[in-house]
Amino acid sequence: MIKKYSSNRDRELMSIHYTNKRRKRIKLIYNPTSGMAKKSPQILTEIIKELQDLKYIPELYITEPGTDYAGLVSDSLAQGIRMFVICGGDGTVSSVARAIYGTNATLGIIPAGTQNNVAKSLGIPGDIREAISVLRTGKRTRCDIGLAYCGSDVVPFIEICSVGLFSELFGPGDGIQHGDISRIGDFISTFTASTPSKIRLVLDGREETEAPGHVVLVANMPYIGRRFRVGPDGSYRDGFLDAFLCADIPKLDLMMGYMLKLPGLDLSEDSRIKHFRVKTVDIESYPEMSVLADGITLGKGKVHIEIRRRALTVIAGPAGLDSKKDD
Repeated sequence: MIKKYSSNRDRELMSIHYTNKRRKRIKLIYNPTSGMAKKSPQILTEIIKELQDLKYIPELYITEPGTDYAGLVSDSLAQGIRMFVICGGDGTVSSVARAIYGTNATLGIIPAGTQNNVAKSLGIPGDIREAISVLRTGKRTRCDIGLAYCGSDVVPFIEICSVGLFSELFGPGDGIQHGDISRIGDFISTFTASTPSKIRLVLDGREETEAPGHVVLVANMPYIGRRFRVGPDGSYRDGFLDAFLCADIPKLDLMMGYMLKLPGLDLSEDSRIKHFRVKTVDIESYPEMSVLADGITLGKGKVHIEIRRRALTVIAGPAGLDSKKDD
Protein backbone atom coordinates (compact mmCIF):
# COMPACT_ATOMS: atom_id res chain seq x y z
CA MET A 1 0.00 0.00 0.00
CA ILE A 2 1.37 3.43 -0.95
CA LYS A 3 1.17 6.03 1.77
CA LYS A 4 -0.29 9.35 0.64
CA TYR A 5 1.10 12.58 2.07
CA SER A 6 -1.83 14.86 2.61
CA SER A 7 -0.05 18.05 3.58
CA ASN A 8 3.00 20.15 2.89
CA ARG A 9 4.27 19.19 6.36
CA ASP A 10 4.12 15.51 5.45
CA ARG A 11 6.04 16.14 2.24
CA GLU A 12 8.62 18.16 4.18
CA LEU A 13 9.14 15.33 6.66
CA MET A 14 9.50 12.84 3.83
CA SER A 15 12.12 15.07 2.20
CA ILE A 16 14.11 15.33 5.44
CA HIS A 17 13.93 11.55 5.89
CA TYR A 18 15.41 10.80 2.49
CA THR A 19 17.96 13.61 2.69
CA ASN A 20 19.27 12.32 6.02
CA LYS A 21 19.57 8.83 4.58
CA ARG A 22 22.18 10.21 2.21
CA ARG A 23 24.01 11.98 5.01
CA LYS A 24 26.54 10.42 7.33
CA ARG A 25 26.74 10.82 11.09
CA ILE A 26 30.18 11.58 12.44
CA LYS A 27 31.55 12.45 15.85
CA LEU A 28 33.31 15.81 15.64
CA ILE A 29 35.81 16.08 18.51
CA TYR A 30 36.88 19.69 18.93
CA ASN A 31 39.70 20.92 21.16
CA PRO A 32 39.08 24.59 21.99
CA THR A 33 42.60 25.00 23.42
CA SER A 34 44.44 23.99 20.25
CA GLY A 35 46.49 26.65 18.52
CA MET A 36 44.12 27.52 15.68
CA ALA A 37 41.02 27.38 17.88
CA LYS A 38 42.49 29.91 20.30
CA LYS A 39 43.41 32.26 17.47
CA SER A 40 40.02 32.02 15.76
CA PRO A 41 37.11 31.13 18.10
CA GLN A 42 34.59 31.30 15.23
CA ILE A 43 36.39 28.48 13.44
CA LEU A 44 34.05 25.87 14.93
CA THR A 45 31.04 27.42 13.22
CA GLU A 46 32.89 27.40 9.91
CA ILE A 47 33.92 23.76 10.34
CA ILE A 48 30.36 22.62 11.10
CA LYS A 49 29.02 24.46 8.06
CA GLU A 50 31.69 22.94 5.78
CA LEU A 51 30.93 19.45 7.09
CA GLN A 52 27.21 19.92 6.59
CA ASP A 53 27.82 21.12 3.02
CA LEU A 54 29.59 17.79 2.42
CA LYS A 55 26.51 15.90 3.66
CA TYR A 56 27.90 15.03 7.07
CA ILE A 57 25.88 15.24 10.27
CA PRO A 58 28.49 16.30 12.85
CA GLU A 59 27.69 15.39 16.44
CA LEU A 60 29.87 17.76 18.40
CA TYR A 61 31.97 16.95 21.45
CA ILE A 62 34.12 19.71 22.96
CA THR A 63 37.11 18.36 24.85
CA GLU A 64 38.14 19.43 28.33
CA PRO A 65 40.88 18.36 30.76
CA GLY A 66 40.27 14.78 31.81
CA THR A 67 38.11 13.85 28.83
CA ASP A 68 37.34 10.11 28.86
CA TYR A 69 38.13 9.37 25.22
CA ALA A 70 37.66 5.63 25.64
CA GLY A 71 34.17 6.17 27.05
CA LEU A 72 33.35 8.73 24.36
CA VAL A 73 34.36 6.35 21.59
CA SER A 74 32.58 3.40 23.17
CA ASP A 75 29.32 5.33 23.56
CA SER A 76 29.55 6.65 19.98
CA LEU A 77 30.17 3.20 18.53
CA ALA A 78 27.17 1.89 20.46
CA GLN A 79 25.09 4.61 18.76
CA GLY A 80 26.23 3.48 15.32
CA ILE A 81 28.87 6.16 14.67
CA ARG A 82 31.90 4.78 12.85
CA MET A 83 33.78 7.95 11.89
CA PHE A 84 35.59 10.24 14.32
CA VAL A 85 36.86 13.59 13.06
CA ILE A 86 39.34 15.39 15.29
CA CYS A 87 39.81 19.14 15.13
CA GLY A 88 42.87 19.72 17.28
CA GLY A 89 46.58 19.05 17.52
CA ASP A 90 48.70 15.94 17.77
CA GLY A 91 47.83 15.39 21.44
CA THR A 92 44.09 15.20 20.73
CA VAL A 93 44.66 13.06 17.63
CA SER A 94 46.77 10.55 19.57
CA SER A 95 44.23 10.42 22.42
CA VAL A 96 41.43 9.52 20.03
CA ALA A 97 43.67 7.12 18.09
CA ARG A 98 44.39 5.21 21.31
CA ALA A 99 40.66 4.99 21.99
CA ILE A 100 39.61 3.71 18.54
CA TYR A 101 42.63 1.43 18.04
CA GLY A 102 41.32 -2.13 17.67
CA THR A 103 37.81 -1.06 16.61
CA ASN A 104 36.20 -0.76 13.16
CA ALA A 105 36.09 3.04 13.39
CA THR A 106 37.80 5.50 11.04
CA LEU A 107 39.91 8.49 12.08
CA GLY A 108 39.76 11.78 10.18
CA ILE A 109 41.74 14.91 11.00
CA ILE A 110 41.19 18.65 10.66
CA PRO A 111 44.58 19.96 11.85
CA ALA A 112 44.31 22.82 14.33
CA GLY A 113 47.36 22.40 16.56
CA THR A 114 50.88 23.79 16.62
CA GLN A 115 52.89 21.08 14.84
CA ASN A 116 50.21 18.80 13.32
CA ASN A 117 52.77 16.08 12.60
CA VAL A 118 50.20 13.31 12.21
CA ALA A 119 48.12 15.32 9.74
CA LYS A 120 51.21 16.29 7.74
CA SER A 121 52.39 12.67 7.72
CA LEU A 122 49.01 11.60 6.34
CA GLY A 123 49.12 14.25 3.62
CA ILE A 124 46.31 16.34 5.10
CA PRO A 125 46.56 20.06 4.20
CA GLY A 126 46.84 22.72 6.88
CA ASP A 127 44.04 24.77 5.34
CA ILE A 128 40.76 24.01 7.14
CA ARG A 129 38.56 23.86 4.05
CA GLU A 130 41.03 21.68 2.13
CA ALA A 131 41.45 19.37 5.12
CA ILE A 132 37.69 18.91 5.38
CA SER A 133 37.48 18.08 1.67
CA VAL A 134 39.98 15.26 2.24
CA LEU A 135 37.37 13.57 4.42
CA ARG A 136 35.41 12.98 1.18
CA THR A 137 38.16 12.80 -1.45
CA GLY A 138 40.90 11.11 0.59
CA LYS A 139 41.65 7.42 0.85
CA ARG A 140 40.85 5.16 3.77
CA THR A 141 44.02 3.31 4.60
CA ARG A 142 45.38 1.21 7.41
CA CYS A 143 47.95 2.90 9.65
CA ASP A 144 50.53 1.16 11.83
CA ILE A 145 50.44 1.67 15.59
CA GLY A 146 53.35 1.43 18.00
CA LEU A 147 52.97 -0.24 21.38
CA ALA A 148 55.21 0.77 24.31
CA TYR A 149 55.50 -1.62 27.27
CA CYS A 150 57.08 -0.22 30.43
CA GLY A 151 56.54 -1.98 33.74
CA SER A 152 52.83 -2.81 33.94
CA ASP A 153 51.85 -0.09 31.47
CA VAL A 154 51.07 -0.62 27.78
CA VAL A 155 50.46 2.51 25.70
CA PRO A 156 49.59 2.56 21.98
CA PHE A 157 51.16 5.50 20.13
CA ILE A 158 50.60 6.84 16.65
CA GLU A 159 53.48 9.34 16.43
CA ILE A 160 56.48 8.78 18.72
CA CYS A 161 57.89 7.17 21.85
CA SER A 162 60.86 8.92 23.44
CA VAL A 163 63.29 7.86 26.15
CA GLY A 164 65.46 10.35 28.02
CA LEU A 165 65.83 14.12 27.99
CA PHE A 166 62.93 14.96 25.67
CA SER A 167 60.56 12.89 27.79
CA GLU A 168 61.63 14.79 30.90
CA LEU A 169 61.27 18.18 29.19
CA PHE A 170 57.88 17.42 27.63
CA GLY A 171 55.74 18.55 30.58
CA PRO A 172 57.24 22.01 31.10
CA GLY A 173 57.85 22.42 27.35
CA ASP A 174 54.21 21.68 26.54
CA GLY A 175 53.07 24.11 29.21
CA ILE A 176 55.26 26.86 27.80
CA GLN A 177 54.01 26.14 24.28
CA HIS A 178 50.44 26.60 25.52
CA GLY A 179 51.24 29.93 27.15
CA ASP A 180 52.18 28.96 30.73
CA ILE A 181 55.44 30.90 31.10
CA SER A 182 55.66 29.88 34.76
CA ARG A 183 57.00 26.53 33.51
CA ILE A 184 60.19 28.13 32.17
CA GLY A 185 61.92 27.59 35.52
CA ASP A 186 60.98 23.90 35.52
CA PHE A 187 62.24 23.55 31.97
CA ILE A 188 65.61 25.13 32.75
CA SER A 189 66.16 23.20 35.98
CA THR A 190 65.25 19.88 34.35
CA PHE A 191 67.54 20.60 31.42
CA THR A 192 70.44 21.66 33.67
CA ALA A 193 70.17 18.61 35.94
CA SER A 194 70.05 16.09 33.08
CA THR A 195 73.05 13.78 32.70
CA PRO A 196 73.81 11.23 29.97
CA SER A 197 73.02 7.56 30.51
CA LYS A 198 74.52 4.36 29.20
CA ILE A 199 71.93 3.21 26.64
CA ARG A 200 71.53 -0.33 25.33
CA LEU A 201 69.25 -1.25 22.43
CA VAL A 202 68.21 -4.73 21.33
CA LEU A 203 66.90 -4.54 17.77
CA ASP A 204 64.36 -7.12 16.55
CA GLY A 205 65.49 -9.44 19.35
CA ARG A 206 68.94 -9.98 17.82
CA GLU A 207 71.25 -7.06 17.13
CA GLU A 208 72.55 -5.09 20.10
CA THR A 209 74.11 -1.65 20.29
CA GLU A 210 75.31 0.46 23.21
CA ALA A 211 76.34 4.10 23.56
CA PRO A 212 76.21 6.93 26.08
CA GLY A 213 73.60 9.56 25.32
CA HIS A 214 70.64 11.66 26.38
CA VAL A 215 67.90 10.53 23.99
CA VAL A 216 66.32 7.64 22.09
CA LEU A 217 63.44 8.38 19.69
CA VAL A 218 61.21 5.70 18.16
CA ALA A 219 58.96 7.11 15.43
CA ASN A 220 55.93 5.66 13.68
CA MET A 221 55.21 8.75 11.56
CA PRO A 222 57.45 10.35 8.92
CA TYR A 223 57.20 13.71 10.76
CA ILE A 224 57.92 14.16 14.47
CA GLY A 225 58.83 16.88 16.97
CA ARG A 226 59.27 20.28 15.37
CA ARG A 227 58.18 18.83 12.01
CA PHE A 228 61.40 16.88 11.50
CA ARG A 229 61.13 14.50 8.59
CA VAL A 230 62.43 11.07 9.62
CA GLY A 231 60.80 8.75 7.05
CA PRO A 232 59.43 8.65 3.51
CA ASP A 233 55.80 9.25 2.54
CA GLY A 234 53.65 6.32 3.60
CA SER A 235 56.13 5.06 6.20
CA TYR A 236 53.30 5.03 8.76
CA ARG A 237 52.04 1.85 7.07
CA ASP A 238 55.26 0.07 6.08
CA GLY A 239 55.45 -2.25 9.10
CA PHE A 240 58.58 -0.66 10.56
CA LEU A 241 59.51 1.85 13.26
CA ASP A 242 62.36 4.35 12.88
CA ALA A 243 64.60 4.26 15.97
CA PHE A 244 67.19 6.99 16.60
CA LEU A 245 69.93 6.74 19.22
CA CYS A 246 71.40 10.19 19.81
CA ALA A 247 74.88 9.24 21.00
CA ASP A 248 77.58 11.60 22.31
CA ILE A 249 75.60 14.71 21.39
CA PRO A 250 75.80 17.61 23.88
CA LYS A 251 72.38 18.27 25.34
CA LEU A 252 72.52 21.90 24.27
CA ASP A 253 72.86 20.75 20.64
CA LEU A 254 69.88 18.44 21.14
CA MET A 255 67.68 21.16 22.56
CA MET A 256 68.69 23.79 20.00
CA GLY A 257 68.35 21.39 17.10
CA TYR A 258 65.42 19.11 17.83
CA MET A 259 63.24 21.08 20.22
CA LEU A 260 63.83 24.55 18.75
CA LYS A 261 64.58 23.36 15.20
CA LEU A 262 67.66 25.52 14.79
CA PRO A 263 70.73 24.57 12.70
CA GLY A 264 73.05 21.99 14.22
CA LEU A 265 71.04 18.76 14.31
CA ASP A 266 69.72 16.66 11.43
CA LEU A 267 68.23 13.32 12.43
CA SER A 268 68.82 11.87 8.97
CA GLU A 269 72.35 13.11 8.35
CA ASP A 270 74.13 13.72 11.67
CA SER A 271 76.77 11.00 12.07
CA ARG A 272 76.33 11.07 15.84
CA ILE A 273 72.78 9.77 15.43
CA LYS A 274 72.35 6.04 14.82
CA HIS A 275 69.26 5.19 12.77
CA PHE A 276 67.62 1.76 12.74
CA ARG A 277 64.47 0.47 11.03
CA VAL A 278 62.94 -2.15 13.29
CA LYS A 279 59.80 -4.06 14.13
CA THR A 280 60.73 -4.32 17.81
CA VAL A 281 63.24 -2.54 20.02
CA ASP A 282 64.11 -3.03 23.68
CA ILE A 283 65.69 -0.06 25.44
CA GLU A 284 67.60 -0.08 28.73
CA SER A 285 69.33 2.89 30.30
CA TYR A 286 71.59 3.41 33.29
CA PRO A 287 70.87 5.61 35.13
CA GLU A 288 67.26 4.92 34.15
CA MET A 289 65.61 7.51 31.93
CA SER A 290 61.99 8.63 31.54
CA VAL A 291 59.74 7.03 28.91
CA LEU A 292 57.01 8.97 27.08
CA ALA A 293 54.61 7.72 24.39
CA ASP A 294 52.60 10.42 22.57
CA GLY A 295 52.57 12.59 25.68
CA ILE A 296 51.74 9.74 28.10
CA THR A 297 54.33 9.22 30.85
CA LEU A 298 55.23 5.57 31.46
CA GLY A 299 57.76 6.15 34.23
CA LYS A 300 61.41 5.13 34.11
CA GLY A 301 63.19 1.92 33.25
CA LYS A 302 63.22 -0.74 30.57
CA VAL A 303 60.83 -0.33 27.68
CA HIS A 304 59.83 -2.75 24.93
CA ILE A 305 58.43 -1.17 21.78
CA GLU A 306 56.82 -3.04 18.90
CA ILE A 307 54.87 -2.30 15.74
CA ARG A 308 51.28 -3.40 15.28
CA ARG A 309 50.83 -3.53 11.52
CA ARG A 310 47.91 -1.60 9.96
CA ALA A 311 45.92 -1.53 13.18
CA LEU A 312 44.09 1.77 12.72
CA THR A 313 41.92 3.03 9.84
CA VAL A 314 42.68 6.64 8.88
CA ILE A 315 41.76 8.97 6.04
CA ALA A 316 44.87 10.16 4.18
CA GLY A 317 45.43 12.63 1.40
CA PRO A 318 47.38 11.82 -1.79
CA ALA A 319 50.55 13.50 -0.46
CA GLY A 320 50.65 11.12 2.50
CA LEU A 321 50.44 7.90 0.47
CA ASP A 322 53.33 5.95 -0.97
CA SER A 323 52.05 4.94 -4.40
CA LYS A 324 54.38 1.93 -4.44
CA LYS A 325 52.42 0.27 -1.66
CA ASP A 326 48.99 -1.27 -1.96
CA ASP A 327 46.60 -1.71 0.95
